[in-house]
Amino acid sequence: MESLFPREMLDRMKRSGVIAVIVVDHVEHVVPLARALVACGIDAIELTLRTPAAIEALSLVRREVPEILAGVGTVLTTDQIEAIAAAGAEFAVSPGFNPRVVTRAKELGLPFAPGVVTPTDIEAAIELGCRELKFFPAEPSGGIKYLRSMFAPYAHLGLQFIPLGGVSADNMAAYLYDDAVLAVGGSWIAPRKLIQTANWSAVIDNATEARRILKELAGK
Repeated sequence: MESLFPREMLDRMKRSGVIAVIVVDHVEHVVPLARALVACGIDAIELTLRTPAAIEALSLVRREVPEILAGVGTVLTTDQIEAIAAAGAEFAVSPGFNPRVVTRAKELGLPFAPGVVTPTDIEAAIELGCRELKFFPAEPSGGIKYLRSMFAPYAHLGLQFIPLGGVSADNMAAYLYDDAVLAVGGSWIAPRKLIQTANWSAVIDNATEARRILKELAGK
């Protein structure tokens, strides 16, 4: 089964280990935020569609910080797929599985990882050619133990997961130990409040801690 994601993009996500999940209320914050993350070795972001500024922020970060891998999250409709594709999104994810959204993303050539939390979700996503899946909400659903049990019958298909929801510096290593985990979604690295107050030093501290954990994992 071929991936909807280019091999090079998957390799970048794997190397990054963490995809910073961000909510931007003011467009002027996205460039300094992205630069702070890149400086700390976090070079992939999921810019969520939860604010009116999101699409403009995506266009700006693609233009001003092209070295960061800029994806979009909270994608719920086909109209949003078309808007983010036009704005330059490099990949997209959703909290759940909507076949119409996945189909439209495929038609536009936009790499897409739908959200799954049950075997039924996985099988529906496989049917539409998805190999990369967002496991959401990860911790409330049972964490890495549940994920391992859920994907075991499908392990031979080479599926890869991006866990998000309750993942933090305290438990990210448990997920990343598993070969089926491509990267974790890190909303704790740049929480909305830190972005709103332009507290880049705190973001840098969080990102630096994440990289420290990743270096420890790489050495084992």
